[in-house]
Amino acid sequence: MSSLRLLLKPVLAAPVVVQAASLMILACLAFSIMGGLIRSVSDSGMPVFEIVFLRNVAGLLFILPLFMKTGLGALKTKRIGFYTARSFFGFVSMLSWFYAITVLPLADAVALNFTAPIFTTILAIFVLKEIVGIRRGSAMIVGFLGAMIILRPGLEELSLGSYSAIFSAVTMACSVTCVKLLSRTESTSAIVAWTQILILPMSLIPAVMVWVTPTLDQLLAIGAIGVLATIGHLSFTKSFSLVDASIVMPFDFFRLIFSALIGFMFFMQEPDLYTYIGAAVIFASSIYIAIRETRVSALAEKKEVAAQTAAETHAGPGR
Repeated sequence: MSSLRLLLKPVLAAPVVVQAASLMILACLAFSIMGGLIRSVSDSGMPVFEIVFLRNVAGLLFILPLFMKTGLGALKTKRIGFYTARSFFGFVSMLSWFYAITVLPLADAVALNFTAPIFTTILAIFVLKEIVGIRRGSAMIVGFLGAMIILRPGLEELSLGSYSAIFSAVTMACSVTCVKLLSRTESTSAIVAWTQILILPMSLIPAVMVWVTPTLDQLLAIGAIGVLATIGHLSFTKSFSLVDASIVMPFDFFRLIFSALIGFMFFMQEPDLYTYIGAAVIFASSIYIAIRETRVSALAEKKEVAAQTAAETHAGPGR
């Protein structure tokens, strides 16, 4: 962690908006390289189930310092059911995402993954009971049309990889919704720790069924995937903690740019024009949803502060 802080020192000394944008771009680069490594390890003969399991082993190793700082007391919870649901959705999303990366061009998989905020908004309506107005509703429809531009059902035969990428976005939205519910009472460290602990046995069972003894090169690649995932998630989370989502969301499009470059340079992948058009449409709708959510949250916070101030004023100094 200290080496990561040293690496990011010039960025952390910049203005806050520059910090957030730089961290988001760094996260996009880390996730894109990670996708390329996953594709490479799969091409070398390692089954996807095994890649997912070893990725989670690496993830658990990287959060061990967290246990050393906070102790096992951070794991105390009365919501193990929600943790299990979050871990299950996270595992299924990871598995379907890894599979999509191994069979689709990297840019296509990333483009379809941009639909996750749309599904998250849909779940927010039914699970979190959030009210979605006509504008956000229209943005979701536009995002869906963007996905149809990429998939072109009826004109192109839909592959299992395309379905897997969409399914990964849906289950990712389910996982994010669980995190939102857990964050009302649970700490971030507890959510991260329990997720890694519960995903590990989930990923072990299918991995054992297809286990192939990994080579040294494959283990090194898996270790790099774990490092990149840690850097990506830390940078991603930090960028959102610095500024509003509407400011950093546009920079998430770098994931498509980096993935397309890696796919072209290392795997001879050339996404067609429809992928870029569809991705732009999906991404535009996702940015709009992020902006609307930021404004709605800010308005709700102002109303809450105003109501609290009014209540304190009405109560008077002698309460």
